[in-house]
Amino acid sequence: MEKNFSQWKKQCLNKLDLSLKGSVDQDIAHIVSLLNGCDEFFTTSSCSGRITIIDAVPDSSGIQKQNCAWLFVSHAKCTLDDLMASLDKSTGDAVLKFEPFVLHVQCRRLEDAQLMHSVAVESGFRNSGLTVGKTGKIITAVRCTHGLEVPLTLKGHLLVSHQYIDFLCHMANAKMEENFRRIDRFYQNLQSSLASRSVHKHDLPQAQEPEVLPDSRAAAEGDSGELEKRSPTSVYRRRRKQRQQTDGCHGDSGGSTSVSELDDCLDLFA
Repeated sequence: MEKNFSQWKKQCLNKLDLSLKGSVDQDIAHIVSLLNGCDEFFTTSSCSGRITIIDAVPDSSGIQKQNCAWLFVSHAKCTLDDLMASLDKSTGDAVLKFEPFVLHVQCRRLEDAQLMHSVAVESGFRNSGLTVGKTGKIITAVRCTHGLEVPLTLKGHLLVSHQYIDFLCHMANAKMEENFRRIDRFYQNLQSSLASRSVHKHDLPQAQEPEVLPDSRAAAEGDSGELEKRSPTSVYRRRRKQRQQTDGCHGDSGGSTSVSELDDCLDLFA
C-alpha cells in the first residue's frame, strides 16, 4: 500500500490539469501546496469556489458539460452588469450557480483521512466525508452545502426581473465572502493539526523518575520517625540527629554504629 500510494501521488502530480482553467485557483494555491508537500497527502481536484451562469441546450437530458455553454465564470465576487451581459447571450436555459470551495485529497492511511475530515468539519465544511475504494485508495472530500442554483432564462427568454437578479448577485457575493472565511479557517486549522502531529511523531524526552532512596536509608528514616512517636527520650534522640547531620553520614549504611543498634539502646532507656 505504501508503494502504491507513492506511485499514485507521482502520477497525479505529473499529469496535465484537464480542468477548464487548467491550473489551481490562486486563492487555494497555498492549501494545495501545503498538502502536496506532505508525505501523507496529495490533491486530486480542487476549486476555490465560483459564481457561474451556464446555458443548457433546450430539451437536453440533464445539465452536462458537453451540452452547456459557460456564459459567465468568476472565482471572485460579481456585479449586476456582469450577470446581465452574460444573460444577453443566452439561447437556452440559463442557470445562475454559486459553488463553494471543494477539495479532494488522497490520503496514505485511514488515520490521515480522519485528520483531514476533522479539520474540514471544524472549519465549517460539514458535508465533508471520506471513502475507501476497492483498490485501497482513501479519498477525503472537503465540501459543504453552502451553494446556490437559480434558473434565469427559458429558451433564451428572461424569466425574472432585473431587481431579482440584483438580489441574487448580492446573495451570491455574500456566499463567496463566507466561503473565503471558511477557506482561511481550514488553512489555519490544517497548519495547526499538521504541526501538532509532527511534534507527536518525534520522541519527546522522558520525564525523570524521582530518585529512590536505598532500602537502608529509607528504613533508617522510617525507624527514626517511629522512635519520635514511641520513645520518651526525645532529648537523646535530638542530640543523636544533630551528631549524624554534622558528620554528613545520615542514612549511610557504612557507619560504625547502625541505627538498629541505637534503637536497642533507646529501648533500654524506655
